[in-house]
Parts: sequence; C-alpha cells; structure tokens
Amino acid sequence: MNPLPLPLPFPVTGNQVGFLMLAGLAMLMSIGVVVMKSPVRAAMCLVLNFFVLAFIYFTLNAQMLGITQIMVYAGAIMVLFLFVVMLLKSHAPAFNKEKIDFKPAVAVPLGLAMFVMIGSQVIWPLRSMSTIKADNSYGGPQAIAKVLFTDYVYPFEIISILLLVGVVGSVLLAKRKV
Repeated sequence: MNPLPLPLPFPVTGNQVGFLMLAGLAMLMSIGVVVMKSPVRAAMCLVLNFFVLAFIYFTLNAQMLGITQIMVYAGAIMVLFLFVVMLLKSHAPAFNKEKIDFKPAVAVPLGLAMFVMIGSQVIWPLRSMSTIKADNSYGGPQAIAKVLFTDYVYPFEIISILLLVGVVGSVLLAKRKV
C-alpha cells in the first residue's frame, strides 16, 4: 500500500525543506535561550542560534551577511556577553524569589498573539508568491564592496573617522585615570 502524498497548496522544493529545518533549529535554540536556567547555557544556545542564522543566510546566497553574522555576533558580541556574565555572577547578590510568578501567565498569551500575528501577516501572504531568482552576485562580498565603495564611499569614510575618534578618545580617557 503506497502512502498518499500530503496535499499541499504549493510545491515544496529541497531548498525550502532545508530552510524550514534550519528555521526550526533556530526556533529551538531561541527557546533554549529563554528556558535555560544557567546564563552560560542560555548564551551558548544564543551562539548556536547565531550560527544557524548564518547558515540560513548562506542558503539565501547572502554569504557576506552570513560571514558577518559569525564574526561579529557569534564571535565578538558573545565573547563580551560571556565575559560580563562571568564577571557579574561572582558579584551578584542572591535575589529573592517571588511568591507568585506572573511572567508565564503574561508570556504565553503574548507569545500566542505574536505567533498568530506573524502567521497572518507574513506566512499566509507568502503562499501566493512565485519563485524569485536573484542575481548570483547578490549578497556576495564583491557586490557589497562595489556598492559600498562607489555609492556610499563618503558615509563609509565618515563612519571610519568617527570610529577612529572614539578609539582615540577612549584611549585618552583610560590613560588619564591610570
């Protein structure tokens, strides 16, 4: 007896299945960030979520965005976050537990409302979309560099000068206190 195929309103491709698997994994990791009792484990779930998001960017042919996601968020920001968590954990006083915790009673209806809103405004309209083919260079480092250094060269240089002034100012402030 052959199993009957599921009747879907639109055809599903292998790329869509891979994207849905990565999206499900990202959702599990984001739930882990909220549910974990230990802040270090929650931070590790957040790191895994950042990596999964980078893989989603790679599947969408946005390689530069995926590389930036890994280097900036999973690398620098999470190292800083873990450093602050470890630093504060040794100095933090023990917090008193509340007798009645209202957070789950508020979070579950708000989460369901958000799920319904996203489903009605994002997912439901996507069922009528056709396949869109993007240029192969879209999202790659060459395409981003070309736009950045031609159309946005002046804002790019102004931001680099502002960052340089910020670094020099922080060095001078740190040197004054020592």
